Order: sequence, then structure tokens, then C-alpha cells
Amino acid sequence: MSAYTLLLQLVNGLAGASALFLLSCGLTLIFGVTRIVNFAHGSLMMLGAYLAYTLIGHVGNGSALSYWAAVLIAVIAIGVIGALIESTLLRRLYDAPELLQLLATFGVVLLVKDVVLAVWGPADLLGPRAPGLSGAVALGSGAVPLYDLLLIAVGPCVLLLLWWMIRHTRFGVLVRAASENRTMAAALGVDERTLYTTVFALGSALAGLAGALQLPREPATLGMDLSSIADAFVVTVVGGLGSVPGAFVAALAISLAKSLCIALGSVDIGGVEIAFPKLTLVVEFVLMAAVLAVKPQGLFGHSDDPVATSRRVEHRATLLPLGRNALIAAGVLLAGFAFLPVLADDYTLILGADVMVFALFAASLALLLGPGGMISFGHACYFGLGAYAAALMVKHGWASAGALALAGPAAFAGALLFGWICVRSSGVYMAMLTLALAQIVWSIVMQWDDVTGGSNGIVGVWPQGAFAGRGAYFFVVLALAAASLVALAWIPRTPFGYALRAARDSPLRAEVIGIDTRRTRWLAFAWAGGFAGLAGALYAFSKGSVSPESLAIPRSVDALVMVLLGGADFVFGPLIGAAALTWMQDSLPRVTDYWRAALGVAIVVMVIVFPGGIAGAWVTIRHARK
Repeated sequence: MSAYTLLLQLVNGLAGASALFLLSCGLTLIFGVTRIVNFAHGSLMMLGAYLAYTLIGHVGNGSALSYWAAVLIAVIAIGVIGALIESTLLRRLYDAPELLQLLATFGVVLLVKDVVLAVWGPADLLGPRAPGLSGAVALGSGAVPLYDLLLIAVGPCVLLLLWWMIRHTRFGVLVRAASENRTMAAALGVDERTLYTTVFALGSALAGLAGALQLPREPATLGMDLSSIADAFVVTVVGGLGSVPGAFVAALAISLAKSLCIALGSVDIGGVEIAFPKLTLVVEFVLMAAVLAVKPQGLFGHSDDPVATSRRVEHRATLLPLGRNALIAAGVLLAGFAFLPVLADDYTLILGADVMVFALFAASLALLLGPGGMISFGHACYFGLGAYAAALMVKHGWASAGALALAGPAAFAGALLFGWICVRSSGVYMAMLTLALAQIVWSIVMQWDDVTGGSNGIVGVWPQGAFAGRGAYFFVVLALAAASLVALAWIPRTPFGYALRAARDSPLRAEVIGIDTRRTRWLAFAWAGGFAGLAGALYAFSKGSVSPESLAIPRSVDALVMVLLGGADFVFGPLIGAAALTWMQDSLPRVTDYWRAALGVAIVVMVIVFPGGIAGAWVTIRHARK
């Protein structure tokens, strides 16, 4: 690695850091004031990039003034859209559990994605450089684009403007007051509605600015929403939720670390060749895991004020009794599934198996969310570990029964290892730490071609022997999933389950009476991972293959959606949610090309009208008729 190569990569890293900071500081501002974890923030960046592309083409006439006027219009438009999202949707959810907020903003993600697809199409769109900034500045034997120098300057300028606004304006005083203690700010007469809408509009506008400025360097794509929100979450959490300077430092550190990996190239260390450029897929998550392991609140973060956070109605899943009606319903449902091989075709059997697999996956996550009170954004990690463990064992000559028997323990071991790290944190920080660890595993699976097959995955993982045949394997899935669901419903009703609830509801009191809260949470985390691994192995045999998508972020989001869609407070909630989501994902694409928008609207309506999920809605309607 030459000094010149290192210098060029550092300059490129500084330019990327500015764009990342613009996106992350908007997310930081929004969370600091509203305590909303806005999953749709990346969608606003994507929308800003597409809007800027269109406006530059229609408003621009080749002059620098028209170019920047088009960018400004796009930024203002994204700010207005953000204000509309806040005032029409999120304002209803400020006192709701974080998971419902996440589900609502995920519905917005699906809706925005299909709106962009309908208006701009699936093609990638690369915008032009601003007039006067298409050249380059000589640097040694090479050159640095002028536009990159502009981006490098924009980040610190925005940081200084935000610092001045927060420290020296009345609006900034209100922002700081709401960030530190929302209850006291409201008691002193602060108009929360206006403040929250303004902050959300400002944060959204910054996301739009990040997308518009990044357009000449990277094309606008339909996948930039989820990829950018993952990076923004990392920066926001590493810097400390609510800290704008922390977001700047974290964006700088992460972007420079990626640039350094590229500059190092492949290095031979003790006879082992390490390809550092491959680490760019995971370096930010490694950095986040390291920071949170040492400082659970991030570099510049602080714990929420207990009085301010007490306004939120936290999720406290109750243990509803398993009465006669519930047992009868379970028996009828099981009998219905048992007759599917006789009454249904192969395609219906595949869907039925998927429902049972995903019900088990969602129920394993529900053990964490409900009795455990732990939020995980990386639960797909253990689903994927089980799937790959089973696939690798079959690849090396194991029978299907043996592979299924060991897939759960393999995922349990992974969850036991990661859980020891994760349970040290709580709330959003724990959720982000689970995401970081899951992305690290995903990166290893994605790049370890000799073992995992890389991006191609492992194929030919079909059930063998007594498990062969669609009908026979369906009964295997039904038996294992049903037994596991019963176990997951029984665990919260055991002494261990009551200890887990105590650790969730009042950790200090639980410790006083002799409950090791960290150990209890750790074991629950491991058990949830083990059941998720069994679900992943069943899924791998059902599809005959496994790929890195099994561990990716969308799979974890699917599990969250299933739990909340079905109803987290109900024993059969995960099963209902899995059936509903599987049916919608199968049927909606056959009706319309914009099925994501339809699914997003359904999720948003469910969150607002029936926050208890489908099972909660059924109970509410039933009680209303009495």
C-alpha cells in the first residue's frame, strides 16, 4: 500500500462520511426529540435522490443556479413529506411501544418503495455532476473529483449549523429540552405537536439532502432504502442516540475504516492472506459491536430520563390462560393441517409448511419480545445458523434426521455466545447490537465461498429416507413445529418463565429476591435462538437449498411483522401472523405488481386501528358483541 493510495482512499472516505452524516444526523434529531426509531428514514433518502434526479432534468438548464435550485426543491419536498408522515401516522403512536412504531414505519417503507417503482421504474438512475464541479484537482500522480471536495465541506458545515441552531436559537432550546425531559418540557408549555412535526420535517429534509448530494456519486436504486437505513442505524447508535456530534464522529470513523480496508488490499499475515476489502461489508457492524460492548449507550449517548420515558405504554405481554376454548381451537387447527396432504395439492402443502415454519420462527422471537422484554433486529441470524448447519451436515453425508436434530443445538450455541454480549444492553441499543452481530455472521456466510457457497448458497438439501416426499416431509414439519410451539407456549408458564417476566418488569426487585436477571435473560435468548434454528433447518429442507438471505435483515423484519401482525399478547398470535403474512406475500403479487404498497397500507391500518394484531382485533370485536 503506497502513501498516495492511502491518501486517495482517505479523501474518498471523507466524502462518504459527509453523506452518511447527513442521513444519520436527521435520524439522530428525530429520535432525540420524538423517541421514534424511524425505519422509513432510508426511504426518505431514496425518495430525495429520485426527486432530485427528476427535478434536475426538468428544472435545470445547465446552469449552477438551476441545478442547486432543483436540489433545494427536492429537499424541501422531502421535508414536507416527512411532516405529513409525522402528523398523519406517527403522532398517533408516540406513547405506543417501540415495536409498533417500527412496524408502522416499515409499512411506510413498503409503500414508498412501490411508489418509487411506479413513478421511476426499476432502472438505476445516476445524476449529473453540478455545473462547475465536473472536473478534478490534481493530487500527486492522480486527481480528486471536485464534487468529492464539495461533499467533504458540506458535512462539517451542516454540523456547525446544527450546533449553532441547537445552542443559540429558541428552537434549539426547545429541542434540547424535549431531548432531555419531554415531560418537563410539556409541563412548561412547549407545544409538542408543532415541535415534533418541525423536527421530523428537518430530519427528513436532511435525509433528502443526503440522497440528492449522493446522486452524482452513486445511482438511485430501489434497494438503497434498506441498505442506507442499516448504515444510518449503526452511525446513530455508535455516536449515541440523540447526539449530533456523536453521529459526525461515528460517520467519520466508519467511513475512514472502510477506506482503510480498501487501501490495505490483501495482506499476508503469518502465512494467512487476509483480503481487507471484503471486510467493508461488515466493518461498521464490528465497530458498533465493539463500542456497545464497552459503552452500552454509544460514544456520546446517555440513558433516557425515567420520568420522560414513563409516558410510553411499554409492551407487557400477559399470560393468558390456556382454557378449554383455546385447546379446542388448537386441536381443530392441528387436525386441519393434518388433512392437508389428502385434500390439497403440492403447492398448498408448500404454503402450509411455510406457515408452520414461520410460525415457529415468529414464536421464538415472541419469547424474547413478550416475557423477555428484549427487542432483537437480528433474530434471522439463528434462523440462518440452523439452516446452514443442517445443509452443511447433509452436504457431508449426514442423514436428514441427524441434520434436523443438530440444527437447533447449533443455533442454540450461536445464540448462547451472542446473547452473553447482547443482554448487557437493553432497548434500542440491544436491538442494534443484535443487528450488528447478525450482519457479521451474514458477511462471513456471504464471503466464505469454500464452506457456505458464498452468494450462491448450498443447493441439493432435500429430505431423505423416511422424510422424502412432499406429504411425508409435511408431517415432519407439522409434528416438529407443533411440538415446538407447545413448548414455547409452556415456557412462560414455568418457574423460569415467571423469573423471566420478573426480570423484565422489575429487574431491581428480581435481583433482591435472588433472581439472576442477566443469566435468566441470557438463557431465554439462547432458547429462542435454538427454536429459530430448528425453523431454519425445516425451511432449508422444504426449499432444498439455503442462501445468505436466510440471515439478512428482511428476514428478521418478517419475524417482527408476523409477531405484531398476529398479536404479541396471544398464544396463537405468531401462527396467525405467519399465516396472514405468508398468504399476503403469496397472493398479492399475483393480483398487482405493487403488492408491497398494498401490504404496507394493510400494516399501517392494522397498527392504527388494531394495535393488538389480528388476534387482538378478534377479541375486541367479540367483546363488543356481548
